[in-house]
Amino acid sequence: MNIESNKESYDFIAGEVLLFDKPYDWTSFDLVNKVRRLICNSLGVKKIKVGHAGTLDPLATGLLVVCTGKATKTIDNYQAEEKEYVATLKLGATTPSFDLETEIDAEYPSEHITRDLIELVLKDFIGELEQIPPSFSAVKVDGKRAYELARQGIDLELKAKKLVIREIEILNFESNLLALRIVCSKGTYIRGLARDIGLALQSGAHLTELKRTRIGHFVINKSMDIETFENKLK
Repeated sequence: MNIESNKESYDFIAGEVLLFDKPYDWTSFDLVNKVRRLICNSLGVKKIKVGHAGTLDPLATGLLVVCTGKATKTIDNYQAEEKEYVATLKLGATTPSFDLETEIDAEYPSEHITRDLIELVLKDFIGELEQIPPSFSAVKVDGKRAYELARQGIDLELKAKKLVIREIEILNFESNLLALRIVCSKGTYIRGLARDIGLALQSGAHLTELKRTRIGHFVINKSMDIETFENKLK
């Protein structure tokens, strides 16, 4: 399975593992559906198995692993892999969704926040943690997705889940914008981490940008955009 191959070396039915850079404002399913349509049109078939490993929020970009044909059996393996993200947090304000999907609902003091304080606080986020998923998430509550209920204004009490944060590195801190590189286990909500970091700083925070840069040994600079893939099939 050659990710960098041309059309003639693809075997979508036997199974391919394709690396994409998911566009902003696309759901992961949007990308999978687009890939499926392109492959079906290329092969002249009505359907083919296509799936993805590790969902990205619509407002996030970055690496999405897409598997076709028999390779879809390996999706669970890729989902279990360690992930790396680059995230930008806006300090001093919160939103109900913990990102830009919803408007700011509260503002908090942030003048006391320094780089030294951030470095001190981030030490407490390394290792095994328990995290309450965001209400605006795909967690199922009584058979429904949490985000569906949250958008209806229904208050939710979600159970905390265990996860592991292996690394958090400050990339930049300026004008209340904090850029972080985060290496974490599957099931980590970076939006939830933004919320918790804001609380630990005795302020508030929400996510303004998120890009996934790695899943296991797959890295973003080996990925392609959907236009490149479409051109390879022509």
